[in-house]
Amino acid sequence: MKKEQKAKEKEEKKLKAKQKEEARLQVQSASDGANKSEKKQKKKGATNENPEDFIDPYTPTGQKKLVASQMAKQYSPPAVEKSWYPWWESSQYFVADATSSKPPFVIVLPPPNVTGALHIGHAIAVAIEDAMIRWRRMSGYNALWIPGMDHAGIATQVVVEKKIMRERKLSRHDLGRDKFLSEVHNWKDQYGGTISRQLRTLGASLDWSHECFTMDEQRSEAVTEAFVRLYKEGLIYRDIRLVNWDCTLRTAISDIEVDRVDLKAETLLEVPGYSNPVQFGVLTSFAYPLEEGLGEIIVATTRIETMLGDTAIAVHSQDERYKHLHGKYAVHPFNGRKLEIICADDLVKATFGTGAVKITPAHDSKDFNVGKQHNLDFINIFTDDGNINENGGPQFEGMPRFTARAAVIDALKEKGLYRGMENNEIELGRCSRTNDIVEPMIKPQWFVNCNTMAKAALHAVKSKEIEIIPPQYEQDWYRWLENIRDWCISRQLWWGHRVPAWYVTLEDDKEKDMGSYIDHWIIARNKSDAVLEAKQRYPEKKYQLDQDPDVLDTWFFSWSFPPNCTWLAG
Repeated sequence: MKKEQKAKEKEEKKLKAKQKEEARLQVQSASDGANKSEKKQKKKGATNENPEDFIDPYTPTGQKKLVASQMAKQYSPPAVEKSWYPWWESSQYFVADATSSKPPFVIVLPPPNVTGALHIGHAIAVAIEDAMIRWRRMSGYNALWIPGMDHAGIATQVVVEKKIMRERKLSRHDLGRDKFLSEVHNWKDQYGGTISRQLRTLGASLDWSHECFTMDEQRSEAVTEAFVRLYKEGLIYRDIRLVNWDCTLRTAISDIEVDRVDLKAETLLEVPGYSNPVQFGVLTSFAYPLEEGLGEIIVATTRIETMLGDTAIAVHSQDERYKHLHGKYAVHPFNGRKLEIICADDLVKATFGTGAVKITPAHDSKDFNVGKQHNLDFINIFTDDGNINENGGPQFEGMPRFTARAAVIDALKEKGLYRGMENNEIELGRCSRTNDIVEPMIKPQWFVNCNTMAKAALHAVKSKEIEIIPPQYEQDWYRWLENIRDWCISRQLWWGHRVPAWYVTLEDDKEKDMGSYIDHWIIARNKSDAVLEAKQRYPEKKYQLDQDPDVLDTWFFSWSFPPNCTWLAG
């Protein structure tokens, strides 16, 4: 009886489940019919839609955007963003008020280089700064965001020079200074307009009434004023020193524009201007004959071509092998120049190589210091474009420097003075812009004395006036500033702020080359002031007045850009 009861209950459950499923299907069928009918009605209504209802009406430039009565079914950025920025700009929503009593908040858009268009890196920086300035503006500040562009002296000149060479097979020297500068201004106008359009497209809330260019009239006057003041304070001076020289650009370049490449052994590298790879990473040994029949002294170098400018040979004072040669002379095999044997314990390691080092004061930083200490001759053997000049001797004059490298080795072999070659680990400097091998060259340049500023910066951190976070980077700060060097600020370029210096060539001067007499320079804000000072300095004398053709390093202006622009902050 129990089994029969369970079977009956099971049948009842199945029946109820079947009835429930039938009821569900009936409801779903009715619902689907209603949905289909609704969709049909919608589809029928859609055919009656007016496409123009989804298109934004024409908005006159500078007026608030007129929007469509219906929202478009797909998002189109150009359509959605169109017309808003011109309205913001014409409404002066981003213009700061110089008479406002609100607290000021001022930032400067880091001026993009005029060398090209903005990239994704610029976009993220602009987005961050835009968020900052909009937040301050909404928080009740008199907010000013200053737009501008950087003339990027060396970078722009390189780009334009390549363009002219590619399109017309002409160098800047073929065009001449004025025509070349006209080409650069055309480039600036083209890409400067592109950059401004990109910033507006990004929606950057910049105050365009304060737009500036690093070479516009106001900024140029500021650069000239800074140079004149620093010169009068004794912080800018002219000197003949060793600089990083780029033979392709024919200008001095900064340390930061030199890429350091470590070579472990012999390496062949492509160098601009040479059809075949050039050998680096080797140490070449050769002998200098000694006077008085004392034999020879063997030296080694990684730049054999510079031996044409050698003026001494250094040894360690305690090296027994050479004590009898102190004060004696070697003879240069190609020009007969006498090379004194000097002691330079800071430079020479008796245990390295032969213990004797050739000294080329005009083409090596360490040798330069030795040359100053021992009052040696400084002989420059290179032209500005890297060929051997008349100081290198008629046998090598006119040769490109690395062609001369092989020629010097061959000539040494002919004289029986070549002693061999071996692998040697070296650090090679290459220009980050041209990839040329940087040549240390002695050149007259303008410099800024950085010692006073460095001491002030060191004191600020040591006294906790400035806190560096994280603190371990304090050591980098100290290491940099405690070993600060004076800053070479002149560049042998055409695009940039012209050095406000005029040279006076007197009729009775023996040397007529510009810069021959250091005391003939006049620093002035303009040519009229320079003429006035020349008349006062050289009364009743005939003279010629010429402005220095060099321009200033772009970074000489960069430090003055923020204070020069942020007038509202004061």
